[in-house]
Amino acid sequence: MYLLRLLRRRQTSGRITQRLNIDMRSRLLRAFYWLLAITVLHTLAMMTFEGLGGGDALWLTLTTMTTVGYGDVSAATPLGRTATVLLLYVAGITLLAQLASDYIDYRLKRKESMIKGRWRWQMQDHVLIINSPNNNAAVYFECLVNQLRSTVDLHDTPVQILTDAFPEGLPESLRAQGVVHHHGEPSDPQALTAVTPARARAIIVLARDEYSRVSDSITLDVLGQLQELCQTGLPYIVAECVHEDSRKRTELAGASTTLRPIRAYPEMLVRSLVAPGAEKILENLFTHHDDHAMRYPVQLDDAVWSDVTCRLMAAGMGTLMAYVAEDGHITCHPAHDHRFSAKALILMVREEFVPTAQDIERCVHQPMPAASRTDR
Repeated sequence: MYLLRLLRRRQTSGRITQRLNIDMRSRLLRAFYWLLAITVLHTLAMMTFEGLGGGDALWLTLTTMTTVGYGDVSAATPLGRTATVLLLYVAGITLLAQLASDYIDYRLKRKESMIKGRWRWQMQDHVLIINSPNNNAAVYFECLVNQLRSTVDLHDTPVQILTDAFPEGLPESLRAQGVVHHHGEPSDPQALTAVTPARARAIIVLARDEYSRVSDSITLDVLGQLQELCQTGLPYIVAECVHEDSRKRTELAGASTTLRPIRAYPEMLVRSLVAPGAEKILENLFTHHDDHAMRYPVQLDDAVWSDVTCRLMAAGMGTLMAYVAEDGHITCHPAHDHRFSAKALILMVREEFVPTAQDIERCVHQPMPAASRTDR
């Protein structure tokens, strides 16, 4: 009940803010139209009572209303002076001052709304990030945006975040990188509509709590609403899943790919955008399911990378990923003709067959057939 009341209060606050912005714009337009009407009336009065041409009459009206008063043209007849006093001194100057004050106030409120996430940006071809982590959201977003900006395909793509984590505005470090946000609950229909998901280039749906199954329920709710909002087709969507059994449902709900929340490595999310499928390889490195990395203490001297790699793959032992030199330095995926000495090898092995250290030792040290040897 508390969460429901809190959500209703935030929705009501958002509607009030939107209503105030609309009222302010309407007030400015009304004042402008009244000012325009007064300008036309006084110009006509000067043409009628003072016998001025259209240009001189408008010039007199504007210089008087703005209190510049050059004095090169002025009202001389009683009726002309009366019209000037009533239309400009009493109404025009007061209305112009009010219009200027309201416009400044509108600009200040508009800037405040932008900073505090109450502005509808109407963005297009942007990366939309929905939700935020419970802990250290600012630090996480800084790392994620830095990764996006360092990627060639996404370095200049606008980024918008839908979150309720920053009621007073995003940190300056994020705003300096051109990131904007909309303040709202991720599953709030009005908030989702405000961030224009149908126009997004890609959408990332984060899990708020990386240990709670409730996060998956919120993600499924968000995906269901996105399907309703994106009638012409969903953008590429990356969704985080806390529990493995939620992956299938999440993909059926519209997610292009799913991955577990790994807060220390936002690079995985970026990889899933620029190289779809790469996130699965990276994710396996963090688990003991499916393919996973294993270290084997194997001594090699003056070996060739392609020779050792081909031997291991041909024998079904796995894929050679890196080697550990005598000094402990780890070299990952060198050139095919790279010569090396090692005290250990790191392989990506299959879950259904995990070779032993003896298997690896025999494989890399047995003589290769003459037809299979690399020409050195």
